[in-house]
Amino acid sequence: MGQGPITTTMSNSRGISRRLADRISDTVGSRWCLGSPEERWAYSYDGSLARAAPDLVVLPGSEEEVAQVVRLCHNEGVPFVARGAGTGLSGGSVAIVGGVVIGLARLDRILEIDPDDLLAIVEPGVVNLDLCLAAARHGLAFMPDPASQKVSTIGGNVANNAGGPHCLAYGVTTQHVIGLTVVLPDGERIDLGGPLADVRGYDLTGLYVGSEGTLGIVTRIICRLCPRRESTVTLLAAFSAMEPAAAAVTRIISEGIVPTALEMMDGPIIRAIEESFHAGYPVEASAILLVEVEGLAEGLASVSSRIRTILDAAGPMLVREATSEGERQRLWAGRKGALGAVARLNLRYHLQDGVVPRSRLPSVLERVAAIGRELDLSIVNVFHAGDGNLHPLILFDPDDPDQMQRATVAAERIIRSCVEAGGTLTGEHGLGLEKNNWMGWLYTAEDLAVMKRVKDALDPRGIANPGKLLPSPLSAHQPLAAPDLSAGGPR
Repeated sequence: MGQGPITTTMSNSRGISRRLADRISDTVGSRWCLGSPEERWAYSYDGSLARAAPDLVVLPGSEEEVAQVVRLCHNEGVPFVARGAGTGLSGGSVAIVGGVVIGLARLDRILEIDPDDLLAIVEPGVVNLDLCLAAARHGLAFMPDPASQKVSTIGGNVANNAGGPHCLAYGVTTQHVIGLTVVLPDGERIDLGGPLADVRGYDLTGLYVGSEGTLGIVTRIICRLCPRRESTVTLLAAFSAMEPAAAAVTRIISEGIVPTALEMMDGPIIRAIEESFHAGYPVEASAILLVEVEGLAEGLASVSSRIRTILDAAGPMLVREATSEGERQRLWAGRKGALGAVARLNLRYHLQDGVVPRSRLPSVLERVAAIGRELDLSIVNVFHAGDGNLHPLILFDPDDPDQMQRATVAAERIIRSCVEAGGTLTGEHGLGLEKNNWMGWLYTAEDLAVMKRVKDALDPRGIANPGKLLPSPLSAHQPLAAPDLSAGGPR
């Protein structure tokens, strides 16, 4: 993990009753009910800065067990938090008020792949890459491909409406989920959507995708699959500065070309990646673009030629096409491994996720650099340039309280700059604890009140992942203490 065990909890937990713990243990088996301080610590964090220990961790082995555990929590008014692989980046799976963490790692079955109707039915603990590989054996693909796809789960992708490099052309997770089974906060199970994409009535499937576990727990997902394209062309363009690379991104899209992926990285990241993965990135570059297009081989040459013309006009140091599948895979391995490679620059970082209009990329990048200078912090960048989704990484020392405070301030200023440029708070990492109290930058009080009424209607006791997504007194941006593992636990 890039950030390390460094900050926070605001747990109001007083523990849960021994009676509830025993009933949960009877439901799932004592082996799958974890309550020691060490076990609770292991589930006290995700990929964000937030830290808070749950009172109990339970690992159900079936959809029915999930429903029973939720029902038991509901009956006693005990909060619960669904958790997948713990790779989230906004504090979404951190049990900020204690209660029960319901881990879904054991619900990891691919229940069906239907190549005729182009769909897969999976449990939430299925790892994204495992579904992709299983679909590939049928000549199909599951398109959402977050950088964490080797470890992140489909359930977590659904909770945060994850994207990835290829979402520019294919859309984010919500475009690839057509049905869900959900355990409501009172333990009732409901089916939403279905194998037919054109389901009538309210789009409750869309409501749940991106709801970050605040409306219940998803236990089954019907995923849309896509046929694999006949041919792929991947281009790497290197530039001596960020500005012409960003301008090339805007020009490609304005010419009516929508690449499958359009990724951008800055100089420090380029060098760290190359040292780690030997991806073939030119280390002297200050910015590189990865541009990929897919389609029929017959028409793809003309599209890639148009892109090369645009790139050449931007004054690159070089433009190179991957000449083999192996070279293409190395280029993408570098991009997908970027966050791990940052350890060569600094062991700790605070990763942000804001979105801006593509035309504003150059000015916002300048603002990000200025924020780094103003706060005396190194900030490096890797992002989905095609849809304006920035991922600035703020490097800092977690053992230095002043640096940590400046990193938090920098994050807020960066996201505020994105919103002021006409953008939004998050592209794919979710709001969780880190950005829930910034929702007022985008929405009126009336807007937020409507969202709160939806939450209250589906979770009247307020026990499903409390304090997340919507504005709350609970926030990762408050001075909080480290988890107290002597508190909480079954009483």
